[in-house]
Amino acid sequence: MTEGTTSAAEGGDTLTRLEQEGEIAADYLEGLLDIADLDGDIDMDVEADRAAVSIISDSARELQKLVGRDGEVLEALQELTRLAVHRETGDRSRLMLDIAGFRAKKRAELAELGAKAAGEVKSTGQPVKLDPMTPFERKVVHDAIAAAGLRSESEGEEPQRFVVVLPA
Repeated sequence: MTEGTTSAAEGGDTLTRLEQEGEIAADYLEGLLDIADLDGDIDMDVEADRAAVSIISDSARELQKLVGRDGEVLEALQELTRLAVHRETGDRSRLMLDIAGFRAKKRAELAELGAKAAGEVKSTGQPVKLDPMTPFERKVVHDAIAAAGLRSESEGEEPQRFVVVLPA
């Protein structure tokens, strides 16, 4: 067996594992929707080497209960869903959950924030400290900063951890 074949097999195994995570998460979330008597469809995908599960509905307003203020309920549901996957598989899950497009919208806003901060650092040559963020939010900002050709670091302790954008 060649090294390339091994890598392809491992890649297939990873995809299968992530699809299984998505299936387990979808089952868990469908049960949750039934208990809460909420309507929603489950969409599963694999993005950036992690399972991604979304709950969508024609009535996004109804799903806002599952998002909560600033996504706090969504974060909690994501952790519970990860625990459900862990219970079934025995492996730690990095699954991402989105409800009613909240994370997709937040990702776009954070990418714009990162681009603006990068522009400020490029024009002034001075580091810029951003407000505290969740790990998801920091990851999106770090990616936007890297895309702009700059460096960034996370500083502080949870829940007050924040991103510092540094000159090149």
